[in-house]
Amino acid sequence: MIDHKTIEAFQRDGAVPLRGIFTPWVDAAREAIEQNRADPSFRERTYTPDDGGAPFFQDYCVWSQFDGYKALVMDSPMAEVAAQLMGSKTARIFHDHILVKEPGNSVVTPWHQDQPYYLVEASQSVSFWVPLDSVPRERTIEYVAGSHLWGKSFKPKRFDGTDLFEGDASEIVPDIDASRNDMDILGWDVEPGDAVAFTFRTLHGAPANASETRRRVISIRWVGDDARFVERSGPTSPAFTHLSYQDGDPFEAPEFPIIYRAS
Repeated sequence: MIDHKTIEAFQRDGAVPLRGIFTPWVDAAREAIEQNRADPSFRERTYTPDDGGAPFFQDYCVWSQFDGYKALVMDSPMAEVAAQLMGSKTARIFHDHILVKEPGNSVVTPWHQDQPYYLVEASQSVSFWVPLDSVPRERTIEYVAGSHLWGKSFKPKRFDGTDLFEGDASEIVPDIDASRNDMDILGWDVEPGDAVAFTFRTLHGAPANASETRRRVISIRWVGDDARFVERSGPTSPAFTHLSYQDGDPFEAPEFPIIYRAS
């Protein structure tokens, strides 16, 4: 499905673009977003800026509830590509994250890693950031190349700047914007049906949407063979409070089915 250079770039840099790989599923995914906005889940979280700007809609763990999302997970080559990038025999879906920054939205997605927010730890992990609108380089998601290899787990914070876990003494994310000239910052202009694949440990962030066009994105997260549950000091994001597990247990539950298994 993908060449060795792409896999090598993913393993080296922690993020890589994939061109046109999901184009046939774009229209159905757009329809699903509108259905989702009309009927959000209990996890829905919409940020409305204090400046009165346009909202930033988010929802989680809804991939099985809307046909357009489900087709992207089940019918597209995403699961197989995930396994290839991760170097895993299996690809297990963790969850989806729906993000819609309306025109004029001033919310900046701060620099962060995804891994510290989750109830799963895995060296084999990948998120697919799939845009449903054209996003130029100046408004696209960005990554710090190689940051997934730093061996660090930075403190997870909410959008309001408060700590996700009370009493968390983890190291805070460094000031990436103040050090841009000293780092290799990756970002690409993307079209509907493209994707950017990145690991859970790769530092990333995204600017506000000051344009006159929407920025609709579906991000779908996967783990591989080595995934294990991890106990955090509070509810994770997203939270799965109904699950019972011990730290280090194999990451297995009906909510996280294996979608691809190598023959």
